[in-house]
Amino acid sequence: MLAIGAAVLFFISFLINAADISTNDTFTSTNIMLIGLTVLALHLAGVGTGWSSRRRR
Repeated sequence: MLAIGAAVLFFISFLINAADISTNDTFTSTNIMLIGLTVLALHLAGVGTGWSSRRRR
């Protein structure tokens, strides 16, 4: 699920950059891309996978 969120953030970043949309300093394409990279890193680290360390009997 986090990978899908990262892909959406990358797409929004691409649209802002490709359309040359002027945004304020918070929502620049670079900042959105960095948030997407953070979400992707969390996905690769296994956060939000739903796996638990407890075994069910």
